[in-house]
Amino acid sequence: MAVVVAALMGVNATPARATGHTSGFRFLWSDSMNTPVKLGGFSDCGHNTDTPRAYCGGLPASARASWWAYPSTWPDTAKSGQLGVYKVGGTYHPEDTVWVAPSRWGDGQMHIRMYRPEAGGDVHSATVVPKRAMGLKYGRYIIRERVSHVGHGFKSAQLLWPVDNQAGGCSEIDFPENSHDVAPSAFDHPANCGNQDAFDSAVSWGAWHTYTTSWTPSAVTFQIDGRTIGVSRHSPHVAMDWDIQNESSLDGEQAAPGSWDQIDITYAEVDTWS
Repeated sequence: MAVVVAALMGVNATPARATGHTSGFRFLWSDSMNTPVKLGGFSDCGHNTDTPRAYCGGLPASARASWWAYPSTWPDTAKSGQLGVYKVGGTYHPEDTVWVAPSRWGDGQMHIRMYRPEAGGDVHSATVVPKRAMGLKYGRYIIRERVSHVGHGFKSAQLLWPVDNQAGGCSEIDFPENSHDVAPSAFDHPANCGNQDAFDSAVSWGAWHTYTTSWTPSAVTFQIDGRTIGVSRHSPHVAMDWDIQNESSLDGEQAAPGSWDQIDITYAEVDTWS
């Protein structure tokens, strides 16, 4: 039993924090999810949206300083119509999908439980945003997570998105991204709207992994557990926000009424480039 418990704790182990100036990156912010937030805390999020001054009125002050979430009733990608028409889309509902609590292994975890109501209708999606990661030009973004309950018709597209859509052109960095019943991938969309770079992985969303996006003036490097899966030269040169976006699938799968999907996050970190 002791061996099993030790193994589980190792699976949940927090990545070593960056210290000082490492390979051009300098530590800015991290969260080991040790501040509990009850379900319902990520509410009243419509203040100063999409800016570093954004906040969720329902959060305790300590969490409010670090986190924001897309407000209730914003459409997710499938429902927005940006990429076509989907039979099942989602609406962001952080107030009934996101909470933070201690785990039985001793770490803290942010849980994001997306679902489609028994009666049908929209998927309840959730995107959380580390406020210290908003408006940065270049940086390193680290997240340790798993999907502890894989539901069909749910996905993540955890991305870097331009603060100014017009200045950024088609710039977009997505990692990890994919429906949760297939392996996560990495994508880098160039500003000129040309062909994207795409890199597949051979890992499962269902296992704990540390995903690292290192964005410099010359390249974007994608790593899983310290192993590089791809390097793109389509490096954006505009300020971007880090949106930990989770939503309904875009690959034709549809979440069935009553189905759900849960993401667990035990660590997030942002490092600046200098």
